Amino acid sequence: MLASLASVSEIPLLSVLLGSAAALLVMGVVMISSASMDMAEELTGDSYYFIVRQLIFASLGCAVGLVAANVPLGWWERSGWLLLGISLFVLVLVLTPFGTTVNGSTRWISLGLFNVQVSEIAKLCLIAYLAGYVVRRRDELVNTWIGFLKPVAVLTVASMLLVIEPDFGATVVLMAAALGMIFLSGVRLSRFLPLIAICVFVGTLLIFTQPYRLKRVVSYLDPWKDQFDSGYQLTQSLIAFGRGDWAGVGLGNSIQKLFYLPEAHTDFIFAIIAEEFGLIGSLLVLALFTILVLSGFAIARRAERAQMPFAACFSYGITLLIGLQASINMAVATGLLPTKGLTLPLMSYGGSSLLITCVSIGILARVEIERLDAQSPDESPGVGHVGGAVYD
Repeated sequence: MLASLASVSEIPLLSVLLGSAAALLVMGVVMISSASMDMAEELTGDSYYFIVRQLIFASLGCAVGLVAANVPLGWWERSGWLLLGISLFVLVLVLTPFGTTVNGSTRWISLGLFNVQVSEIAKLCLIAYLAGYVVRRRDELVNTWIGFLKPVAVLTVASMLLVIEPDFGATVVLMAAALGMIFLSGVRLSRFLPLIAICVFVGTLLIFTQPYRLKRVVSYLDPWKDQFDSGYQLTQSLIAFGRGDWAGVGLGNSIQKLFYLPEAHTDFIFAIIAEEFGLIGSLLVLALFTILVLSGFAIARRAERAQMPFAACFSYGITLLIGLQASINMAVATGLLPTKGLTLPLMSYGGSSLLITCVSIGILARVEIERLDAQSPDESPGVGHVGGAVYD
């Protein structure tokens, strides 16, 4: 067992992280090219409209990811209050006349050439702030209710602003990732039980007070009952999975992308992957996300053992954000969860999500780089902790 753990500790996580992220990014560009050409021709008269923009976003993503990999973690830790202010500012700004409404939701701010989805910025900034809080106030956070409720209050304010947009999917991802990070810091599970009960109650209330949300839940339970109205998107997604069978119909041969499946190149890109590459292609994407998430957790674990608490907390939060969003998106496409407006990280069309995900990958890379720089050549992994959990 010790030998196997030692061998795992020698895995070059930086290469695994960047390799899996690059593979997903390239696959995403290829699949957006396949899924969007007919839609782009219909909407803009240019078949290559979406793919050209995605290539630009991918290039910018690589650039900002490289910049993030060169920003010292100390800057993120020192800038907690600034990042909190930025997150709340953009969430309020989008609710003013500066916000852009699309399909009934005001989630974007127009910058002329493209729209910025503010929830993507807010999620990363809030996770950075919370990581700093966990490190600064760990004893208060773990041992007192007031220390636990302070970050919860910040999350509540941010969640209320997200719900007003409305962006229920981003709210769920942010709350789950942030609370998961706080739990990993060592807070007892018993403190979360009242909060979980409140979240379930509020979530249920939000569902039953908004007809469109209730409609989504009902159609999720039995999409075929109303397959041409509330259940249309899910049934078309399931048809795509069914057509894909084991090996798929081949790249570019999807039928569902021909105006049958709405948002085929954004929220439901995974369904087109399943149709064109079948179960094998779907499992490959799932495997790549699993590798990406596990490498993120492993980087966080190594940072723990190297006595880098902020780096570890920040890495856990970022990895949870990426993992949860990817899991929810794929679960929605397969009918395991009600429909949510969440993109598939690194693969769906959209500049904001892609750029912020690339920044997140760059930060994880920076964590591993700083750990390697801090570790002397003869140093071996020892005993470390973040938030009370001790590992050997």
